[in-house]
Amino acid sequence: MKTKNQKLKPFTGDVLGYGWDIMKKYFLRLSLLVLVLGIVSMPLSVTQNYEDVHTVPILLQLFAFAYFLFIVAPFRYTINFLFLKNVRNTEFEMNEIFEGFKNNNYLNIVLARLLSSAIIGIGIFLLIVPGIIFACRLAFVPYLVMDKKLDPIKAVEESWRLTKGYGWRIFALGLLSFFIAIAGLIVLFVGVIVSVMWINAAFAAMYQAVIEEKGEYVEVPENPNGE
Repeated sequence: MKTKNQKLKPFTGDVLGYGWDIMKKYFLRLSLLVLVLGIVSMPLSVTQNYEDVHTVPILLQLFAFAYFLFIVAPFRYTINFLFLKNVRNTEFEMNEIFEGFKNNNYLNIVLARLLSSAIIGIGIFLLIVPGIIFACRLAFVPYLVMDKKLDPIKAVEESWRLTKGYGWRIFALGLLSFFIAIAGLIVLFVGVIVSVMWINAAFAAMYQAVIEEKGEYVEVPENPNGE
């Protein structure tokens, strides 16, 4: 296990290994976060009961979109940030799971999610490959909104800057995450929880590794007053 004073390298294998260590160290807390996210996301499964997406009533589609944007997204952004705190070997309180619903955070999260989804959607419309590229380059948006308190446009710009030169590594991490998720599904309930924790910890580790390598991480003392 690396300490706060050891540099984390932004390589796919390194962040997966470190993510695994973090998952084991904070297993109970992180598994609870995943369970909360699963419960919060359950209403979205209603639209999946239709065999053909085109048969889903328009009002139900609108509800699913609004529910994801205004309820699920703030939870997801907050949970990403709490994983990041554990990656930094910093404890968090479970009541922090509602951090994304605070006034400034909430608006920034909703708009950032809307903006990044629109950019990725346009990329997918342009023959899919640009969408994959955009998704990789915007992978840090949730962390920047929560960690750096950036507004949506600045978060998108900063994610694009930070991921320059790391796109292939993020893509490789995403590809491996897909197979990890499939393996988790095969093992069923427990496997799904473990795979989701591992993937989230690995992506948080990738963000942390990049900002460390670029010399842009300033460690905040756990007790700033020195008490």
